Amino acid sequence: MAYKCIVLIKQVPDTSRITGEAMNEDGTVNRGALPAIFNPEDLNALELALEIKEKYGGSVTAVTMGLPSASEVLREALFMGADDAVLVTDRRCAASDTLATSYILTRAAEKIGCDLVLCGRQAIDGDTAQVGPQMAEKLDMPQITYVEEVHELTPSRIVCRRNMGNGWQRTACKLPVLLTVTDQANEPRIGAARRIMKYKNAKTPAEISKEGGSDEDIREMKNKGLLIGQLNLDDVQADLQWCGRDGSPTKVHRIMSVVLTAKESKEVDSSAQGINDMVHELIEDHTIG
Repeated sequence: MAYKCIVLIKQVPDTSRITGEAMNEDGTVNRGALPAIFNPEDLNALELALEIKEKYGGSVTAVTMGLPSASEVLREALFMGADDAVLVTDRRCAASDTLATSYILTRAAEKIGCDLVLCGRQAIDGDTAQVGPQMAEKLDMPQITYVEEVHELTPSRIVCRRNMGNGWQRTACKLPVLLTVTDQANEPRIGAARRIMKYKNAKTPAEISKEGGSDEDIREMKNKGLLIGQLNLDDVQADLQWCGRDGSPTKVHRIMSVVLTAKESKEVDSSAQGINDMVHELIEDHTIG
């Protein structure tokens, strides 16, 4: 049996390059001040899907939701070995929280069809780890989270090793299944030169239109195998009450900007005694406690 895998990927701001301009005055992330990258653990999910394809057969479709500029991570997925890529983009997706995002991606996954859904454990811009598990509930699929390795895969079941924090667990369940993958699972491959040369010009219809292209240009790209798939909320038959701001119950109660004022530093010994001494010092200073 060949397995059809969908890998959910996300373009995120590179939070490892935080500068003084990283936050807006209202406390939101100034995404324009940070370079956009492929969410790191989504790379591990994509690598695992490619390994499944190579060992058991099948196909890999990379899916992302966002603005047309998010197509960049889809091209990177094609460079690595994905067979197809799909951008879910629609102005009505704006302001979606994890609940709305998981609903929209669920509708897209149902339209595409799959045996396995893989995604990174969490995205570095939100660190919620909610979208994958929420999708499993909406898809009525079992889920295995914190996956490090696939031990066995048959048409009837999958066996995975998952990280338990203080150890690991061998877990089995039926297909179809959703897996969330950690950065311990593998070392993501780099894009192959041959695929980079082929797919560097792959584009979505939105990108072609933005450049002044016509429907004929879109058909030509499709005939060349360079057209990245694109879906909107009508295509996936989404109920608009569950999308965007209307479908997002998350409310921000308060935003606090932490400003570090200390100009001095102190080196603490990494031993248990060193940490114990530091905690006592902080308690005596009424910094904590």
